[in-house]
Amino acid sequence: MNEEQIWKDALESIKVSVSSAIFSTWFSQTHLASVKQSDDRHIIEVGCNSSFVKSTIEGRYFGMVQDTLSSLLETPCDVVFVVRSSQSIKSNENIFPLFSTKEVSEDLTEKYANSNIRTTLTFQNFAVSSSNQMAWAAAEAVSKNLGSAYNPLFVWGGVGVGKTHLMNAIGHELIKKDPECTILNCSGEQFTNDIVEGIRSKTTQAFRSKYRKLSILMVDDIQFIAGKDAVQEEFFHTFNTLVNYGAQIILTSDRPPNEIAKLEERLRSRFEAGLIVDIAPPDFELRCAIAQIKSQERGMEVAMDLIQMIAGNLHSARQVEGFLVRLMSESKLKNLPVTEELVERLLSKGEESNGVRTAKKVQPNDIINAVSEYYSLGKRKLMGKSRARKVARPRQMLMYFMRTHLSLPYQEVGRLTGGRDHTTVMHAVEKITLLASEDVDIRQDIRGIKNML
Repeated sequence: MNEEQIWKDALESIKVSVSSAIFSTWFSQTHLASVKQSDDRHIIEVGCNSSFVKSTIEGRYFGMVQDTLSSLLETPCDVVFVVRSSQSIKSNENIFPLFSTKEVSEDLTEKYANSNIRTTLTFQNFAVSSSNQMAWAAAEAVSKNLGSAYNPLFVWGGVGVGKTHLMNAIGHELIKKDPECTILNCSGEQFTNDIVEGIRSKTTQAFRSKYRKLSILMVDDIQFIAGKDAVQEEFFHTFNTLVNYGAQIILTSDRPPNEIAKLEERLRSRFEAGLIVDIAPPDFELRCAIAQIKSQERGMEVAMDLIQMIAGNLHSARQVEGFLVRLMSESKLKNLPVTEELVERLLSKGEESNGVRTAKKVQPNDIINAVSEYYSLGKRKLMGKSRARKVARPRQMLMYFMRTHLSLPYQEVGRLTGGRDHTTVMHAVEKITLLASEDVDIRQDIRGIKNML
């Protein structure tokens, strides 16, 4: 029995059922470790490069893998996932690379630039999870059935969840398929500035020629036009003209149409006539995939346990990306290897150094109140001498937040939390940082306290 051929055929079948990003992120790190026959069943061991890959595939895709192998071997299969590396993974020609290395021709490069499409944002490097799967599927459908699948496609979600990435990915795919198609990717602010300039300089006809003869119009942050009467009037007529000619319209916003204040009712009804999908904040597994993709984009090798530590302590894709930039700079400038100590040290320096500022200035008392309220624990007990687990863990969380959220020195954190030694604070911060990469309850506690702050 050719084990290599069995797994190659299984991967071919799995590749059809999942996105290229999921396939590249998870299944490209697997191989068939062994196949044994017992009576009328096969016992199959699937080797994974790391425990994280093992737990993800086992938790999410176990049924798919088992059904695929049972179908191929035409007998019931018991599948066991094990952590075991294989050199053959690197040379398997049937696995798609995570990033395309093909050079883009000069003509295509110019086309991407003229359309405002960023070539680095593609479907291939868009990590897919339950939080964004619907939006990804809709975007892929639009790229394959332009103007007929979902028109308009309205994608909404918070900052840094991948709306712009998906929109660029659609444009990238369409230009690659048909370089002659006319695409324009702009922001709501740019559309507003263009119409204001057209009115000011009496060149509105040139503006209409630019926007109303497109195959695809993509507008990022469409909520920006709300409350601007002349801009909404012009966008209304542009929208109608494009749809009547079969053009595709793709819009993104930070909220759904019915929650955009001062948006004209006629525009709201047109936005709601297509498909509206939301993208939720990335879960832990998705943040891990994003960290892995971004580190590979930068040519930086980061061990999977460190990827988990980063994803467990940071809660948005932009935070993860900002942290990786800082990690790479620190590593290269100081000629340091990427180690657990380096990652912990940078994480403990606080969120502002990772490129994310808090919405308001938080004071130490605010954190004490939030932790006390979250755990329903009195402040006196929180600051006291008790070492019981139900008190010690919230106290460690308090120290972690004072260090990472306010960037306070260890000695100051110790003073504020009942006169404790700086080594106790260091241990608490390291403990919570490590637990955030392993314990889902700790991650939920961190997010809950952050929301309260």
